[in-house]
Amino acid sequence: MYKIEAIIREEKFEDVKEVLAEINVHGITVSQVMGCGTQKGYKEVVRGNVIELNMRPRIKLEIVVSSEEWADKISNSIQKTACTENIGDGKIFIYEIKSAIRISTGETGEKAIWPSAEKDNLF
Repeated sequence: MYKIEAIIREEKFEDVKEVLAEINVHGITVSQVMGCGTQKGYKEVVRGNVIELNMRPRIKLEIVVSSEEWADKISNSIQKTACTENIGDGKIFIYEIKSAIRISTGETGEKAIWPSAEKDNLF
């Protein structure tokens, strides 16, 4: 099993969500996050005072899948869709998962992330 974490620009979220839905990815955890990197930050005038803001708002997507093929397919789709070719487009991280447990049923492994994974050959 693999976990894909993608940190993307807020304005790209709807486009990425649509592309993921097109390839049958529906189980996504989404968080609003703040971060900084090469882009550093920006200056804003608030009540006549210049404020330097080092953290930029971003969207973090988390998706767990059963195979490396799915992880590659999803990460490639996110990269192509979220790319503006500018600094600050974000990052994608892929982790290998040792185990997963569905709290409500106690199912483990692939069945914990997608109950019909074996039957439907999804994720």
